[in-house]
This record gives sequence, C-alpha cells and structure tokens, in this order.
Amino acid sequence: MKVLKGILSESKEFYLDARNKIEQRIRELAKGSIKQREISGKKYYYLQQRIGKKVIHKYCGKNKPESLLKQIQEREVLKKELKKVGAALRVLEKAEGASRD
Repeated sequence: MKVLKGILSESKEFYLDARNKIEQRIRELAKGSIKQREISGKKYYYLQQRIGKKVIHKYCGKNKPESLLKQIQEREVLKKELKKVGAALRVLEKAEGASRD
C-alpha cells in the first residue's frame, strides 16, 4: 500500500507541475481571434478580444499576422491539454481518497 501511495503522490506532483506550466504559458500567449475586414477592396486584420463585457478590436495591419495566429492556435491546444491534466488530477484525487479508507 505504501508503494501505491508513493506512486499516486508522484503522479499528482507531475500533473500539478504540468498544470502550472500550461497555465503560465497560456497567460503569455495572445488571447482572442483574428478578424479580416475588407474596406474599399483592401484587406485589413484586427485582433478581436473580449475585455470584461466589451469586445475590443486592435488593428494588426494589412498583412496577415502569422505570429498572432500561431499564438492563438497554441493557446487553444494548451487549453485542451489543460482539460486533460485536470481530468487526470481528479482521478488521482479520487484514488487518493479511496486508498485512505
């Protein structure tokens, strides 16, 4: 039983560390989405974000902002990974509770 508790403890530490790293990286990445507007036949790009109850549009330029797009895509991938880590932590917490009984 001692070995099992050690494994559960190590696994929980691993997932907590992973969660912290993912959350930190998410905070560093751009938030929102890129919107394209066509005005007088020319394309312009804007970063659309929600800040509180307002939706804000920040001008990005005439060229497609590839770096922002990559950040937004990475953010979405990390959010999905964060859900998986959260699910693993819930399973470990249930297992720890069951092993205490």
